[in-house]
Amino acid sequence: MYTLRQNKVSRLIQKELAEIFQRESRSHFRGKMISVTVVRISKDLSVAKVYLSIFPSEGAEEMLNLVKQLSSQIRGMLGRKVGKQLRIVPELTFFIDDSLDYIDNIDHILNE
Repeated sequence: MYTLRQNKVSRLIQKELAEIFQRESRSHFRGKMISVTVVRISKDLSVAKVYLSIFPSEGAEEMLNLVKQLSSQIRGMLGRKVGKQLRIVPELTFFIDDSLDYIDNIDHILNE
């Protein structure tokens, strides 16, 4: 169960990361649309698991690897945005959120 503080920090990080990915999509991510779907943060607020939805989903793994390579730069941008609100900028770990593909697959199976 998340505390109120964890929920607030998660929402703040999700909002700011979404803006960062939107702004940097042309220059770093070859025009792919990257959405931050969920941010889960540890109890001590030091580690954030960030789940990304990448559209189009072709090449999502290589895009995730690129995001992981740029994670220190992304964390730096995040730190400049939330540095006044958070004492410690959490370490970011990125994962692919494939729930939309899963829903699409179930919908396709049900419509057959």
